[in-house]
Parts: sequence; C-alpha cells; structure tokens
Amino acid sequence: MRRHLMSYAIIGSGAIGGALAKQFARNNVKAVISNRRGPASLEAAVQAFAPTVSAVKTSDALDAEVIILAVPFGSVGEVAKLRTSWSGKVVVDATNAIEFPAFKPLDLGGRPSSDVVAAQFKGAKLVKAFNTLPAAVLADEPRQSEGHRTIFVSGDHADANEQVASLATSLGFAPITLGRLGEGGLLQQFGGPLTMHSLIKQR
Repeated sequence: MRRHLMSYAIIGSGAIGGALAKQFARNNVKAVISNRRGPASLEAAVQAFAPTVSAVKTSDALDAEVIILAVPFGSVGEVAKLRTSWSGKVVVDATNAIEFPAFKPLDLGGRPSSDVVAAQFKGAKLVKAFNTLPAAVLADEPRQSEGHRTIFVSGDHADANEQVASLATSLGFAPITLGRLGEGGLLQQFGGPLTMHSLIKQR
C-alpha cells in the first residue's frame, strides 16, 4: 500500500500523542487524534494543527488503518477492549512499560512489553515505534543540519514494519528497522539500550 492511501489515528493526547500530532501537522500528513474525554476536550489543543490533524471520538479513530497507541501502558487494555477483532489494522506501540513513581521498567516476567500489548490486540499487526525519544525531542524538528533524527521500528510483520518506517520518513525521521519484537522490541522498550537516546543519522 502506498503511504498516501493510509489513514492514521493517534490514540492518546498526552505528551507523546501531542508531539506526534505536531509532527503530522508540520509535515502535512493527515491524521485524527482522540482521548477518553472526547473531542471537545481537544478543541484548543488541535487548533494549531487544523485542518491536517482533527479531533474525533475514539470509536471513530479506530476506523483508521494505522493506529498509534500513545496512552499510558496501563491503559492499553482499555483501548484493546473497544474492538473484538483488530484484523487488518497496524497498531503502533508507542508506549513504555514504566513503574511509577520508581520510574523503572515494569516487571513483565521477562516478556517484551510489546508482546503484552500484541496479545491484547487480536489480529493486529503490531509495530513498536516512536517510544524511544522523550516527548520534547519527539516534538522537535527531526531534520537537523547534520542529518535526521532516528526512529526505531520493530515488528513481526515485514509489511507493517515497512508502512510504519514509511510514515516515519514522511514525518522527517530516519527509520531504522530492527526486526522482530522479541529482538528489536526488547532493545527499544523502556530499560533497553535504545531508550532515551536522541540519535542523528548522518546524511
């Protein structure tokens, strides 16, 4: 599928969701954004991003082909329960499994956090991406004088990885595909060696 035919939704309007909305608007890539409080709560926030990014009800946002989870890790199940089947969807896991207030990785019994997410989105092609940068860096202009800021992409479906890498490129990032969730996903997840590093891919 060509990138311009894809439809995109951001679920969650916190720091990460807001940073992504800014990048979609900056690069003129259409998307919708939703949160649990409803579109009226987002009116002021999306004013700056209109008409490229618009606020909708979460039930409508889930009609998109590519759905970016920008909710707290503990709220993933709430979103997953909104549909019985996620077949045909690419779900982008931008979450981080963090235990607060200790700010340490949640104990998931050795499972990659994306495996925990993927198990809840039955039928979806899950891709881990957009989770390794702090929100302020994610919102910043990714095209730097020396190159492009990197975004890591991991997933068990090559076609879905390619679609998300293509989106990252459209947003001005340099995607680096790391392979499967059990490998690349582990490197990317919170506490892994690739979190919180802002790396620039040289021109």
